[in-house]
Amino acid sequence: MTHVNILLCDTFPGRLPDFIPNYGSLFIDLFAATGQQFSYRVYQTWQGELPGDVNTDELYLIPGSLDSAYDDKPWIVALVHWVQSAYKRGARLMGVCFGHQVIARALGGEVRPYEGGFGAGVRASRVIDEEMRHYFPDGEMRLLYSHHDQVMTLPPDAVRCATSDFCKNESFRIGHQVITFQGHPEFTVAYSRHLLTCCSDDVDEPVRLAALQSLDRMEPQGLEAARFALDLLLK
Repeated sequence: MTHVNILLCDTFPGRLPDFIPNYGSLFIDLFAATGQQFSYRVYQTWQGELPGDVNTDELYLIPGSLDSAYDDKPWIVALVHWVQSAYKRGARLMGVCFGHQVIARALGGEVRPYEGGFGAGVRASRVIDEEMRHYFPDGEMRLLYSHHDQVMTLPPDAVRCATSDFCKNESFRIGHQVITFQGHPEFTVAYSRHLLTCCSDDVDEPVRLAALQSLDRMEPQGLEAARFALDLLLK
């Protein structure tokens, strides 16, 4: 049984509905839906807790956060240094949203706010990586989103996996060691709807309404993204 280390970067107080016990449970449910079995350990990385030894047979997952990956808060700087060291030691890394961005920063990419505004709801991106295309045969990946920051420049060794007009670097990978997504494979439509109706005071109304409409028009493919990521990193 493969072990998954979740480096929790936020607990999202006040933003989780009653039907979600904690943020980490979204990933546990998603990975269970792939039909594979995993054991888990959650690190309170937002409080400075990080794995010590790196086991190359395990998965290290860095999920979302309300903080920005380019901030120099002590815990974020410590995480950047940990990613750099873990990558050199062969750790298998998966990043989602903030995790996607902080891995990019740690390995030589650039992250900053996107001048085009806030991304929310379901968005489709074009799959350009041949290995990823096997999981998205129509050449399109639809994920749920909630972000303003973006990876503007990829790390030197990274390959872009998916792109869109709104976000150039929707997903990237480095060989079979690193895979990241700007979108949230772990989000459910119900959770996204909750965020857009109860926790979106800072989102422009036209953006919020368009995002809500996208939830009815498009079906997200988080499960396919998870299967691709797990197969890429663990097989």
